[in-house]
Amino acid sequence: MNVTGYFEDFVRSYQLYKGGDWCYEDGCIYRGLELLHMATGEERWLNHLLSLSDRQIAEDGTLAGYLPGEYNIDHIMAGRILFRLHRLRGENRYRRAADALAGQLRSHPRTKGGNYWHKMIYPWQVWLDGLYMGLPFQVEYGMTFGEPELIEDALAQMGRALQLMKGENGLYHHGYDEPRKEKWADPVTGNSRSYWGRSLGWLSMALVDTIDLCGQEQAVRFGLPQAARDLFAALLGFQCADGLWLQVIDQPDLSGNYQETSASSMFAYAFMKAARLGLWDKGELAGRGALQHLLENYLVEDETGRIQLRNICSVAGLGGGFGRYRDGTPEYYLSEPVVRDDAKGVGPLMMAVAEQQLSLLKQTGQIQC
Repeated sequence: MNVTGYFEDFVRSYQLYKGGDWCYEDGCIYRGLELLHMATGEERWLNHLLSLSDRQIAEDGTLAGYLPGEYNIDHIMAGRILFRLHRLRGENRYRRAADALAGQLRSHPRTKGGNYWHKMIYPWQVWLDGLYMGLPFQVEYGMTFGEPELIEDALAQMGRALQLMKGENGLYHHGYDEPRKEKWADPVTGNSRSYWGRSLGWLSMALVDTIDLCGQEQAVRFGLPQAARDLFAALLGFQCADGLWLQVIDQPDLSGNYQETSASSMFAYAFMKAARLGLWDKGELAGRGALQHLLENYLVEDETGRIQLRNICSVAGLGGGFGRYRDGTPEYYLSEPVVRDDAKGVGPLMMAVAEQQLSLLKQTGQIQC
């Protein structure tokens, strides 16, 4: 499988996810392109990134369709690219856009425990997704612009969430409701009841990216390196025989459960990156094997002969807002549509392929970490 050709074809025909409004789904593709450029040095990936993202970033730094007052933590994630673009191109619009996103975080509502709400429409709730969406950006912003208190705050939020949301099997629950009022929340712990693959994928990437940014010495004060190793070891125990992971990750006998490719791509990325960083090397082969299986078996031709990535969960969440109440049961997660070539799957696959290349460069001594 020519995965490079697949990525090229995908990006050339890619339509911005929400009609051009700034969103995390586009951010998944942006992050994938950023990492492919970093790993290969090939200008085509940077050119694709600029072609897409510059449609959304005005000369004055205004982000298309972005409303900070929505206090949606998802909106922060695509801002990860702004630091690199600012370094490479020196254009002030990227700094202004980053400042706008950081401005949202400065006033973003928090739980009484101190963690960002997932969204204004989901008050007092922390979701694993949101840890990836907001905290690595905040760490990098603090590092880039000399605000160490932002780094400390982000690490503390990550550490608190991990303490609150860990399950008995070593995995983490998708959501936490501080007042325990939601029907999906356990009345004692406040946690949702199931273990959704992609939410754990977001968490895995959040951990390795955050530790990469700030370094293990600073992260260890908040327990993050050990938490990452423990989580990855638990995930290894739930890996299917052929190398991928399930939609409801801990229930292989559940009728209708299936191997889900966005989560599997995220785990492949996180496992390989953890090995490259010297954080955890036990999963490197598992990560490589998962990526190989994805490329060989889940990139398939449609009826027109176009290659597509299959078995991607379209979307999943908790509570209301999508025409029904999402109760967080295993059956709920299996009821969501399964689609092909969604940005939430293709972006992480790009990240995993880029990480494999970075790992090879390290092994041959061409990079140090």
